[in-house]
Amino acid sequence: MRFHNRRFIRSLGCALNGLRQAVRYEANMRIHLVCAGLAVGAGWILQILPYEWLMLSLTITLVLLAELLNTALEANVDLVTKQKKPEARTAKDVAAGAVLITSLNAVIIGLVIFAPKIFPEV
Repeated sequence: MRFHNRRFIRSLGCALNGLRQAVRYEANMRIHLVCAGLAVGAGWILQILPYEWLMLSLTITLVLLAELLNTALEANVDLVTKQKKPEARTAKDVAAGAVLITSLNAVIIGLVIFAPKIFPEV
């Protein structure tokens, strides 16, 4: 059992290092984290309901996941292709498109959750 614990701890360290690298070197990741923090703060202040917390947390998780996968794919494409190739550009653009879709979804979810609380008469 001791061997598995060491391997798990090492794996956890690698995962945390990956998160640190993404936050340190990716401006978009920092932007997503700030927006997530603002959304959580707004949820706290506006006392959103438990199911709204669930939707908010899933939405935040999806956006961060998409950004992490985009970062990983871009790093891999850059590593593998030393020269500019249209296929590499397409792969990077598609991954960025996935981040855009999840971010737009997050805005819609945010409006659904927060707009009725901020503008109750509308």
